[in-house]
Amino acid sequence: MDPEIQKMREVALVYLDRSGGLQKFVHDCRRYNDSKQSYAVYRFIISINPSDIAELDATLGNYILHNPLQAAQIFQSVCFIAIKTLSLIEQLQTEAQISILLKPTHLPPLPSYVLSLSAYPFNYTSQRFYMSEGIAIAMGTVTKYTQGARFLCTEETCPFSEGRFRYIRVHCPGATESATVRTDFVCSLCSSPLQEDMKFRVLGDKQIVEMIDAKVLNALKGYSNDKSHFRIQAFTVFLRDELANKMTIGNHYRIIGIPACVQNGLQATACIEVNSVQLCKPNGPSFLSDNFKYLLSLTSSSCWRFTAVLANIFASQVVPPGTYNTLKLAILLSLVQTCEKENADYLDLLIVTSDTLVIDRLLNYSLCLLPRGIRHPPSSEIFPSVSKDKHGTGSASIQACSAVLAKGGVCYIGDLSSYKKDKLELLQSVLESRTTTVFIPGKKYGEEADQQVTISLQTNFWSFVDVDSSSKKHIQKENFLIGQMDMSLIPANLVDVFGLLIYNEFPSCRLSSPLVHHILKKAINPEAMLYEVSQQFRTQDYEEFILFAKNLHVELSSEAENLIQGYYLASRRVRRDSIHGSTLSASALKILISLSKAHTKLSLRQTVLEEDALIAILLLESSLTLKHGTSALCVAPNSVFPFDLSDENSLQQRDIYLMQCHHQLLKFIAAYGPGIHITTNEE
Repeated sequence: MDPEIQKMREVALVYLDRSGGLQKFVHDCRRYNDSKQSYAVYRFIISINPSDIAELDATLGNYILHNPLQAAQIFQSVCFIAIKTLSLIEQLQTEAQISILLKPTHLPPLPSYVLSLSAYPFNYTSQRFYMSEGIAIAMGTVTKYTQGARFLCTEETCPFSEGRFRYIRVHCPGATESATVRTDFVCSLCSSPLQEDMKFRVLGDKQIVEMIDAKVLNALKGYSNDKSHFRIQAFTVFLRDELANKMTIGNHYRIIGIPACVQNGLQATACIEVNSVQLCKPNGPSFLSDNFKYLLSLTSSSCWRFTAVLANIFASQVVPPGTYNTLKLAILLSLVQTCEKENADYLDLLIVTSDTLVIDRLLNYSLCLLPRGIRHPPSSEIFPSVSKDKHGTGSASIQACSAVLAKGGVCYIGDLSSYKKDKLELLQSVLESRTTTVFIPGKKYGEEADQQVTISLQTNFWSFVDVDSSSKKHIQKENFLIGQMDMSLIPANLVDVFGLLIYNEFPSCRLSSPLVHHILKKAINPEAMLYEVSQQFRTQDYEEFILFAKNLHVELSSEAENLIQGYYLASRRVRRDSIHGSTLSASALKILISLSKAHTKLSLRQTVLEEDALIAILLLESSLTLKHGTSALCVAPNSVFPFDLSDENSLQQRDIYLMQCHHQLLKFIAAYGPGIHITTNEE
């Protein structure tokens, strides 16, 4: 025996003993032995820490990293000797029956261990471990594959025709089912054909997943400052046995595996046999720029000023400061209410406009402030769909979509009036439940029974409706209430499930002079910085600000909670008719809480105050007025921004106006709230 191989076996045994792997191995052996059943293959998983094993023996550490299949044979020999010496599995006969899967905990943080399909060359022939990252964009159903099989000689007089486990086939990385179980094997003793002993076939679970480089998210944004060009290609990964169903469609994962090339007829597909899967968590809170900190200190005298200035100067690369302030505030509130948690506080926006070009640019720009801001392309599906797996298995594969890729971010679906009735009904269902169900017919995809897969959609939705398009396609109603808009183009139930309905400019949709000048100057010089504030608060600064603000944990104060509940109950009493009852949906309370928390995050605070609740109530009341007409509260259409914010005096006037709104709100609650008493501080 090669002395180097013998030394590596000794080191492998020492490592298993020190790492606790030997104890786990003995436990797994007992499980096989207690079953009293003979298997063609006994499968063992061994966790390997490359750093620890390289300290013990550099040769074995290098062997594991660069020749994992041969390294597995070393551990196979060690395990076989241990089983025979300690009599761990009575049924085991030959070393070939042991299948070892090495699972590295990590790989060295060096470029040579990183595999990317967006970079050349793609070395799929090396048969060694690589690390790769990507987003799961398609997932197949779990099917069976052959882990191992026993073959017997067909010649009855041959010693290998029965009894012994002489001929064992074990699955190798990248091997297809037809490669593992073939019909052209011959006996090495008598050259007769071999035949599989079906009683000893060992089956395992297999799942095929399509992944793509996370750079694809940049390509799916509507607007980007990044002018670099790169190649993006999806790659196939195989999840086997304990790794099946370890991935969720739309999530970002880091995987370690062995690349291979799978032949399917005339087509060759690059793939990775995965050994370990790790979920990549989003970046934590970043730091605020000095300019934002200074602005926060300047506006600390009022709970409303910081967010007012923030909205006033936001997106100055796209629209002039001071324009579309209500819409820009709503966008910022929606941006900070994005996360990947279940049952999160979502904030969807539906904008009514006649300036579709300007609004489209503004929303596209805002998407880029999030890692997962997706502009839905009209040619694809918004929600997941099912297709036949392209790797020849005939099973179903669930394809991701814009809403899934926007997980923890925003999905901008464009003009709502361009979608057909069935798509709008599906969108309404998703906005109500934040889930969608994919139906997989069993007959079509080779399954015995039909399946239904429910997928969670953790994203905010943005859309707009063109007022001019609505007036052209539909005859306007005549029985409008005061303040109500014609939304006959969109189903009323769908309008209700959007968190906020916003009319972009009051009282007119005509382009303002500053906006016209801005558009003309940008057309002449797209890269020009037209305002000093654009240099002080860059797009990158806003990205960091949103990332910091969205990760703040906020809680409702009792005062804010009482104000929200008082307004909600009073509004339910006021907004009702004799036929349909209250026109205020049950989701309005959730929207109010979400808006209040968002304003608190945007103000960089962690406790929701009455001032935050007031802004939320004014925004929602304006939205309800557009949907159902004005109520007894009777807020102005531009109640959040009643004045142009040009100097400190205008900010002071706005504070006084909002305090008057607060006093008016308390009167409304006292008059219409059923038995609600809210204490007020008299100045």
